[in-house]
Amino acid sequence: MNPDDERTLGQGKYLKLVERQGWEFVHRYGCSGVVVIVAATPDDRLLLVEQFRPAVGHRVIELPAGLVGDTVEWKNEALIDAAHRELIEETGWQATAMTPLAESPTAVGLSSERLTFFAAGGLNKVGPGGGDHTEDIVVHEVARATLEQFLASKRREGFLVDYKIFAGLYLATVEAKDKPTI
Repeated sequence: MNPDDERTLGQGKYLKLVERQGWEFVHRYGCSGVVVIVAATPDDRLLLVEQFRPAVGHRVIELPAGLVGDTVEWKNEALIDAAHRELIEETGWQATAMTPLAESPTAVGLSSERLTFFAAGGLNKVGPGGGDHTEDIVVHEVARATLEQFLASKRREGFLVDYKIFAGLYLATVEAKDKPTI
């Protein structure tokens, strides 16, 4: 497809609504990617984050994740470096190993955005987490054996659950068959 065949329908600070071949979708610009991190503590608690997401009007339970190269400071940041940075920023845990798992579109009919999953290994607690000054993140450390019950409880409380949690766990499990990463 030729990007010259694209027509801009609207544009904001971070997103551009475009039409190409009769299809309307969103481009995220000003960043070079999105990372999603599957991380478990040494005692096998999955690290999840909770934050309010204005697009859906709810607090959402998610894997730690973030934009790559979205500020002047991080403009030339590599995906793996962003994964390390976001894990510390959002959860307060630092990884000694970060293994790429897969790249995937986020919503193929809605957005051109792609994300890259990473498995974090060798975790050490180095700070409180909670995100940067623009975020209000609550960190949850959930024993894998109780993950389904935890998520069901959060749904009953009115939270939404980002199903990238399950995709990330699957990808990390497949990767772990070859070499342990989490």
